[in-house]
Amino acid sequence: MSDSDQKSGPFPEEPGILEFLDICDRFYPADAVDAPIAQQRDWYDALCARFDQPLPQGLTFQDEMLVVPIRRYRPATISSETVLLYLHGGGFVVGSLDSHHAICAEIADFAQAELVSVDYRLAPEHLWPAQTDDCFGVLKQILGEGRKVVLIGDSAGGNLAAGLALRARDEGLSGIAGQVLIYPALGGDLVSGSYREMAYALGLSTADVAYYRAVLKAPEIEPVAHPLLARDLSGLPPAYITVAHFDPLRDDGKLYERRLREAGVEATFREEPQMVHAWLRARHMSAGARSGFAALCEAVRQMAAASS
Repeated sequence: MSDSDQKSGPFPEEPGILEFLDICDRFYPADAVDAPIAQQRDWYDALCARFDQPLPQGLTFQDEMLVVPIRRYRPATISSETVLLYLHGGGFVVGSLDSHHAICAEIADFAQAELVSVDYRLAPEHLWPAQTDDCFGVLKQILGEGRKVVLIGDSAGGNLAAGLALRARDEGLSGIAGQVLIYPALGGDLVSGSYREMAYALGLSTADVAYYRAVLKAPEIEPVAHPLLARDLSGLPPAYITVAHFDPLRDDGKLYERRLREAGVEATFREEPQMVHAWLRARHMSAGARSGFAALCEAVRQMAAASS
């Protein structure tokens, strides 16, 4: 595709999300994946800091070790004993307990439930299955305490959340009340559908998705790493899947929701028409992101309340 084709879109039109993208460009260049890993992480940390928000009143948090480092959030009011397990995005390469700090706090506060964020090991220093193993270890610890869990993850974290649901089912673990997958990377083919239509989307390109897969080095036929490859999706917990229209990962979520329904799993799908990848960070400056965030927080709240 020529440079002129790339510049012609398709692009969103909502002013709030365009302002968000402009800010992102100042902190995280479009060709960031070509830079050394340390530089990528520095840029990402600066970007996340730019979108920091004050935490909800009365909410407290504490860093602990639970197999790996975690951060535990407790809102001022807790109405559900279900634990929200949050797995952050960042392509398995960037991200930390700090990168999604305010996002986790706001979800916990809205759902009135304790939330645990996992600081899983990152690639390329730690290749697959280090990431899923870290998160699964934390999940088993929480379930072993007799608590129920709602899995939540964005982007790479959505991949991990879906994979954990598969692992838990296959190992006979009970207690997962739901899975909330936010613009998840689920192992699509990289050449058709949204991967082709949104190949040069702002914020995340198809080439970026391919890069992150190559860095992680997960087996190409492993369904825990690529949940769309799972032959049987029956017996999985209810799902809420939200995607961005201007995102090469859009159809991963759409196809997964359809396959879950075909397997008899309760699933809700929401596509944000003016959103781009990583729109969670725009929730305080974009009307579309604000609406999408409110909807996913309500989905989390309902899952937690129903399982208490």
